[in-house]
Amino acid sequence: MTISISRNSFWEIFFEDEPTRQRYDPSDEFDILWQYPSEFGKGYCRDIQLREGLGLLISNYQLRDRLIIKVPERGGDFVAYDFWVSGSGEGRDVHTGNYLAGGAGQHLFSSGGTIPSQIGTSSTAQPHLAISVWMTQELFRSFAGNAQKEVSSSLQHLLRQPTQELYQRLGTTTPVMQGLVQQILCCPYQGLTKRMYLESKALELMTLLVEEELEAKEGRHNPTALKPNDIDRIHHARNILLENLDNPPSLIELAKQVGLNDRSLKQGFRRVFGTTAFGYLHDYRLEKARQLLNTGEIKVIEVADSIGFASRSYFTAAFKKKFGLSPKEYQMQQKKSV
Repeated sequence: MTISISRNSFWEIFFEDEPTRQRYDPSDEFDILWQYPSEFGKGYCRDIQLREGLGLLISNYQLRDRLIIKVPERGGDFVAYDFWVSGSGEGRDVHTGNYLAGGAGQHLFSSGGTIPSQIGTSSTAQPHLAISVWMTQELFRSFAGNAQKEVSSSLQHLLRQPTQELYQRLGTTTPVMQGLVQQILCCPYQGLTKRMYLESKALELMTLLVEEELEAKEGRHNPTALKPNDIDRIHHARNILLENLDNPPSLIELAKQVGLNDRSLKQGFRRVFGTTAFGYLHDYRLEKARQLLNTGEIKVIEVADSIGFASRSYFTAAFKKKFGLSPKEYQMQQKKSV
């Protein structure tokens, strides 16, 4: 089933019940948590204004049905990005105009222009967990560091007039980016230190995305020299790993299943995803564990078993290394924040 609703009606429903609005951080009036409307699904959106011209949104919800929000065509004045941890999102390819469907492990980089008249959000079996950061073009220009605020010619395409076409680029999230996203989601601070921490991580992610733009425009980067068919096989290999968390095949077995030799799979996986096949699996297991702990309905030892960690002590050490808290500490922190 698909629900179609105007933007104004959507926000009226979202904000009509005042108790759904609360401060996530009692010491910060600009850190607001909104419970998602029950008629659409469950979860929340956390809206944090980090400073004038810079904002962060953390979305964690699950829709009951596909939701189409009708928004009038309008001009934008921003540079922004979305990183999906789970669930999906939508956009449009800047070169072909084709519809883009992003999901877990991907990001969408955007720059203001004419924003399309309709936004779609898809319902999936997984909850939607994502972070979004927006920055005004004025703030973006300020990083040029000179009186005229002249931005490199290689980045001029990001400074678009409201009447120009919206710029969007869909990309694969690297392990470094994944780490920064998780640091934002698991921020251990409150008050002033929290704001400093979140702003630094949001800007660090923006730095990585802007560097990708520079590499592409200046011809400094050849994303992969792999054939499209090989890239499809590598994505298939990743899917096989994720479907067999508790008993993944060996690298040689995996290579046979997707029709590559183990050397090609090993090198190709690193070029496409920025890490080894089993490094990717390890990070995915830990992220899956974090999502399960968020529910508060499953014990730590059950989480470890469900994602394929035979040793509880190893799971605890790996989780703490990635997220800064033990699984038990993380689960307790999440319960306090609800």
